[in-house]
Amino acid sequence: MTTATEQLHPPVLEPGDYTKYKVILGTLGVVVPLLVAVLFYFKNIFRIQGADVYLHALPAVNAALNSLTAVALLTGFYFIRQKNVLAHRTAMGTAFALGGLFLISYVAYHSQVESTHFGGVGAVKAIYFLLLLTHISLAAVTVALVLFTLYFALTGQYTKHKRIARWTFPIWLYVSVTGVIVYFMIAPYYPVV
Repeated sequence: MTTATEQLHPPVLEPGDYTKYKVILGTLGVVVPLLVAVLFYFKNIFRIQGADVYLHALPAVNAALNSLTAVALLTGFYFIRQKNVLAHRTAMGTAFALGGLFLISYVAYHSQVESTHFGGVGAVKAIYFLLLLTHISLAAVTVALVLFTLYFALTGQYTKHKRIARWTFPIWLYVSVTGVIVYFMIAPYYPVV
């Protein structure tokens, strides 16, 4: 039996065996966080000569991308609550694209530039590290959650999509918002170019 949503909004991918998509998304869900970790801890593996001037602008770009992602997520949430599936798809596609751009920018920056150390003290330092720890931990989980939430939407498995989206949305939103907060907390300690 098909639901009203399934009748009005068929899957984007043609019905069939989606095993290859599951394998691709599962692999990406594991490989992307591992790649980010490797590039974060092994600086200058892909050193780009003359890129320093541009690289120092990337933390602000990343914060802007995180902010826009949060706005797109909230917009998508609003539209699905209004039962406007097409607008929801557009907003969530925008969030996904912005998240992808963020990931590219983040990896580019952290693979080239030494980490900046937070200079705050006391309670502010504890808050910063709590936010940073939860942000990084949940960001690693978010990749797989987003990919599988997208997969269920594209394949028309809306019951599964809805079930996983209940977890994906708040975690992804938290990661986006805390990314911006962490940026503003550490921004005064970035080296002056």
